Amino acid sequence: MTDTPRVDFWFDPVCPWAWMTSRWMHEVAAQREIDLHWHIMSLSVLNEDRDLPEDYRAAMDRAWGPARVVNAARERAGDAVLGDLYTALGTRIHREKMDHTEAIEQALAEVGLEADLAAFATSDEFDESLRASHAEGIGMVGQDVGTPVVAINGTGYFGPVVTPAPTGDAALRLFDGLVLMTSVEGMYELKRTRTSGPIL
Repeated sequence: MTDTPRVDFWFDPVCPWAWMTSRWMHEVAAQREIDLHWHIMSLSVLNEDRDLPEDYRAAMDRAWGPARVVNAARERAGDAVLGDLYTALGTRIHREKMDHTEAIEQALAEVGLEADLAAFATSDEFDESLRASHAEGIGMVGQDVGTPVVAINGTGYFGPVVTPAPTGDAALRLFDGLVLMTSVEGMYELKRTRTSGPIL
C-alpha cells in the first residue's frame, strides 16, 4: 500500500474499548506512515436521553468530566494536543485505575498544559464544540454504537474492538485489513460476541 491513509479516531477518554483500540493505533503509527488525527466524542452525550440502569447512568454522569477537559484543551491548545493528552489520561484511568479528578490533574501536568483546564470537568462552556465533534464521528456510523469510531480515508466504522491490543505484525495485518474493508462500498457490519473483557 503506497498511499498514506488518513485515519480519524474518535474516543471517549473513559471507554476501555476505545483505549484498547487506541493502543493498537499507536502501534500501527510506530511502524507505518499514516496521517493520524484524534477527535473527542462523548458517551455521556450519546446516552443522555436514554433509559439506563442506575449504575450506568452514574458512570455516564462521571464521564462528562474527562471528555470536557480534553475538549477544553483542544479549544485552548489545538488538535495537536489530543493524542498525548489521551495517552496520559487513559494510562491513569485504565491502567492505574485513578480517580478521574486525580488522573486529569496529573495528565495535564505531564503534557505541559495549564492546570486550570481541570476546572472544565464541571463546566458546560465548551459543550457545544464537544457535541459537534461527537456528532461528526457518530454521524459516520449511526446512533446504535459507541466508541471508538475509526475512519479510514473518510469511511468510518465503530471499532475495531480488540483485546488485547495487537502488536508487531499482527497490528499491521489488522490495519491493512481495515483499510481494505473500508475500500468496499456497502460494507456495513462484521461482528461476533465478545468473550473477554479489556486486557489492559
